Parts: sequence; C-alpha cells; structure tokens
Amino acid sequence: MSDPVVGLVLEGRYRLEERVARGGMSTVYAATDLRLHKTVAVKVMAEHLAHDPTFVDRFTREARAAAMLSHPNVVGVSDQGSDQGLVFLVMELVRGRTLRDLLTARGRLTVAEAFAVLEPTLSGLTAAHRAGIVHRDIKPENVLIGLDGVVKVADFGLARAVVGTGTAQASQTGGVLIGTVAYLSPEQLERGKADARSDIYAAGIVLYEMLTGHPPYGGDTPLAVAYQHVHHDVPAPSDEVEGLPWAVDELVARTTRRDPAGRPVDAGAFLAELGHVRKDLGIEPVPVPTGRSTAGPGTLRPTNRPSRPRHPSDPGTAVLGGQRTDRTGRTSMLPAAGGATMNVNGRRPAALERPRPGVPQHIRRRRARFAVAIIALLAITIGAIGWWLGSGRWTQIPQLVGQDEAAAIDLLQEAGLTPDCCEEVWSEEFPAGVVMSTDPEPGEAIRGTDVRLVVSQGPERFTVPTELVGQPVDDVVTFLQEERSAIQVTVAELYSDAVAPGLVIGFDPPAGTALPRDSVVTVQVSLGHEPVVVPDVTGQSPEQAVANLEALGFTVTRGEDGRSADVDPGEVMAITPGPAAGPVPYGSALTIVVSAGVPLVVVPDVAGMKEEEAVAALQAAGLTVDATKFFGNKVRQQQPAAGESVEQGTAVKILVAF
Repeated sequence: MSDPVVGLVLEGRYRLEERVARGGMSTVYAATDLRLHKTVAVKVMAEHLAHDPTFVDRFTREARAAAMLSHPNVVGVSDQGSDQGLVFLVMELVRGRTLRDLLTARGRLTVAEAFAVLEPTLSGLTAAHRAGIVHRDIKPENVLIGLDGVVKVADFGLARAVVGTGTAQASQTGGVLIGTVAYLSPEQLERGKADARSDIYAAGIVLYEMLTGHPPYGGDTPLAVAYQHVHHDVPAPSDEVEGLPWAVDELVARTTRRDPAGRPVDAGAFLAELGHVRKDLGIEPVPVPTGRSTAGPGTLRPTNRPSRPRHPSDPGTAVLGGQRTDRTGRTSMLPAAGGATMNVNGRRPAALERPRPGVPQHIRRRRARFAVAIIALLAITIGAIGWWLGSGRWTQIPQLVGQDEAAAIDLLQEAGLTPDCCEEVWSEEFPAGVVMSTDPEPGEAIRGTDVRLVVSQGPERFTVPTELVGQPVDDVVTFLQEERSAIQVTVAELYSDAVAPGLVIGFDPPAGTALPRDSVVTVQVSLGHEPVVVPDVTGQSPEQAVANLEALGFTVTRGEDGRSADVDPGEVMAITPGPAAGPVPYGSALTIVVSAGVPLVVVPDVAGMKEEEAVAALQAAGLTVDATKFFGNKVRQQQPAAGESVEQGTAVKILVAF
C-alpha cells in the first residue's frame, strides 16, 4: 500500500519523496528542500501522537537540543514545524545503516572495529555534554553509520538541557521513564535521574555489545533486565569472547560502574581513556566497519554471567612450550607430548630413573622382609580397629531433601540420629515446610550425631498497602523506604482529573500485589488535571460562550465590548487566551470580548473635490456614497460632516454642482 504522505509539500518547501524508516512514534522520509534544492530527512510524528502535548514537546525538544550542536558526528536538525496536521523535524539525511543493523549482520566486532565506531560516537557526545545536553537514549539504534564511514549520533528526542557539569541532572517527566531498558543506568532506573555519566554508562554497554554481539543482561521482562542493571556489575567481555585484552575489560568496568561517581565525568573523559587504552595496546586505527566480520565466529554464551578458564593473556600467566609460570614466577610441571613427564631442563625426574648400583643383595632382602612385616602389622591393626568400630555404632543419614519437616524428623529418629530443627530460610524453589538441605549431607554417620535441617519458608513476598493510594507522595515514599526496604521505589508523574496534585494515584504493579525481594515499584503521583485546549467560541452569545467555557473548568470574565466587521453585535468576537495558545492549565482565567457592532470610521473632508475623487476617498474610508448632482462636477456639501465618527458602511450624502 502506498504511503499517502509521500508527495506532500510541507510549508511550501519540503516535498516528501520516499519513506526511509518507520517507528512506533514517527516516520522518516527522504525529502527535497525546494528552496535550497537539496535532499534532507523529514521526521514526521505519528498521527495518533500529534495531538499529545507530551510527544509534541519531545519533538520540539529534539529540534532545540540538536540545533544547539554543530558537530560532524551529530545529526544536524535545521527546521521544525507543523503543517496539514503533521508535526515534523527537518534533519540531515544520512545514507547508510544503524549500528544495530551492523551488529545484526556481523554478530560482533573486533576491538579495533569497536573503537573505530565508539570514538566518533563519543566525540559527538562530547559536544553535547560540553553544551550542557544529556542524550539519555544512547543505544545502537541511535548510532548511524554513513556509506562514507562517518558515524553520527541521532535522536535527541529524550535529551534534556542541564546547568553546569558533574552533578547536573535531568529528571524523568510525564509519568513514564522513557528510554531503552537494556542501556539505562542504575540511577535512571532507581531514581529517574540522568546526567552526562548516565550517557557514559549507556556507551559502555554499547561497547560491551559491539565486542560480544549482545547486551550484558537479558530477561523475559524489562523489569528483569532493570533488576540486573541495578544489582549486578557488568561482566567482563572476555568472559564471552576469549582473548580480549584485560585493558578492554577494565575500560568496560570503569564506564559501567553502578555508582555514577566511579565513571568518567563525561564523554570527553571517556574518549581520553579510550585513547590511552588504544595507545597501551598498540591498536592501529581501522576504517569504520561496513562489510563482513573479521572477528571470527567465537563462542557466544546466552548466560548473563558466564565463566571461563584463565586465559594465557591474563596478567601473571604465561604458557610457553609445556610450562606454566604462575603469579610468583615459579614454574610447575606439565605433561609433555607422548605422556612422559619432563622437568624444566627436559630430563626425567629422579624418581623415574633406575636405582644406582652398590647396595649388597642381602641388605636389600633384609629390608624387604622388614617392610613386609610392617605392612602385615598395619593390616592387622587396621582390621582390629575396623572390627571394633563396626559393632553397631554407624548408621546412614537418609535423603531428606524434599521431605516434609515432620516426616524428616521421624526418619532421623528412626536412624538413631538427633534432629537439630530447624533453620528456616526463604526459597523460590521449595514450598513452605519442606526440607531444603541437611548438615551433614546424606551418608554414613555415627549414631546420635546432630543433623541440622534447613526448612523452606516458601517464597519471600512483600506487598504495598492499598491504603497508601490518595496519600501525599512524600509520605508514601518515606513509608516504602522504611517499611518495605526490600523493594525498590521509583516515582512517575501522571495527569489525573480525579486526584489532586501531589497525591498518589496508584502503583505499578498495583497495590496488594505479592512482590519478590528487590522488585521495582513505581509510585504514580498526580500532576492534577491535564491542560485543556481553549475552544473557539467566537460568534456565540456571551451566555452560551460562558457556559461552554465553564463546563471545561475555566473561569470567565467579560471585558470591554469591541467592534468587528465579521461578528454580529451581541456575539463574542474574541477570547484571551485563545485557541492558538494551545493547551492551558485547567481552571485558567479567560476573558471574552463581545461585539458592539461594526468598527467606527472618521468621515473624511471631501468638499471641493471632484466627484470621482470624493467617491474614491469615502469608499477608501469604508463608507458608501449617495450623490445628488446638479450642473457641475465639484462637491459642495456632505452629510455627515467631515470629522464625524460613523459606523463602517454608513452612506455619506454629497451634493455635486458648479
């Protein structure tokens, strides 16, 4: 099906030629700028969002944020507007692919290739951070790679302008924590706060994904992924891809620390650290990748925290021709080819060499007889001890895992053992009252031994009380942090027609839901009534207009009457603020102006003018002419007189004579 938008000309300037990309909130078209005769990209907001002020604000914010930047690694935005019901941005057109497309096609990149992509990305982010702008949505989809190999950062729709550096933060608004959870920093997930170091965290995650082929965390739900960001350190990329240098692992670790204070302060600092790592490892620059992978297939594990054996590239370890040198520098023995055991000099150990000659034969026989006697004595002694210990003192600890607590106690007593009951712990695996483990474990034991039972309490769950709905948000957050410290709390702001500003509307998940430990609960707080668009009431009677506006929650006053050529007397001719102002706060005060008739005009002086000149002057003033003619062609009299104020359209009588 053809796109109905293709072919439209927006604001008489931008002709949409073809659809380039489409997302949930906008569509990007290649377009022709008819004024400058060049190709541009036009991002058009989805029709169902064009009337939502939150998303319109995001579009406008993207235009302003990007317009503040002029950098070769940032997609430029040149214009923003609204026409024919479409809200749009005009941007630089980048022909190529996204980093996401590249990773989908390639799987993963080499260290040199990953650096080649990350360096220009950080360069563009540095310009944004130095301008006081936090991107807040760094991910492979927002890194564009042109056909010419130029890398550009795109989509500043979530960007926020901040003041200063270091501690400057941008907060979430609109009731939704916006962004892609796989790349959000712990502080964004926990507190909805973001600064330049949040972009550093996301860029570190992107570096991990370029090196391994996937983000560090996966899960069935966004909440599961968010939990791992908040509570786990990002694993080393070398756990996934053997042979990666430790310096790269450390760079990923520094840039993805859960504590923002431990990360580089901004993209410029990250870029400097990347340069140091490149120099230390001797990594030569390579072109930005666009073709087939040179990283090799590797072994990609789907687990979040995989393990691997120590690699030869690890610090303190070297494997050289059958020898392993440990951290202290000592060399241990390793099997050589063919199964023979060699020492560091290539000789057989002394224990394997033939005994040297020189010991008399009778001495060797005497020594052998003595050894046999000792062994026989030991065998007799061990047999006696075994016989003595086997006379009913031993029993078996039964297999009790999965047994009910009472049944486990009975089984222990039947075996002649003493139940040490019971240590109770929470468990997601075992139902309440079921034995999870024993100490000692099942096996042989002396009768009367104490056996400690570890019994499940069932799943640990927490609930948010329903009576917190409608309470002040500060009181609710304090209560949850003190009384429900096992769950994580975030706050989202939403408009509500029914709940006063500052009070809690509800929770996500809903109050009363049984929640595991460390679950994230969003407290939804009211911003009050959603802003209202002022309707057009011109042409209505004052009474009707007031009733319509008050029904929408406005307070209405009547100003001084005015005059209008378009509105009949007694009808509303104007309203302030009007519909063009856009949505205004609920309950705003409006002023209406009622028409008292057509505008007044001053009658010009046409006495002494020729008839044609007089008629032209009167009509130019908005008056009509009623001429009485005698002989001649000059105006001798006029009524109303010159200088009088009369309604527009009034007929002026003139007498034309000699």
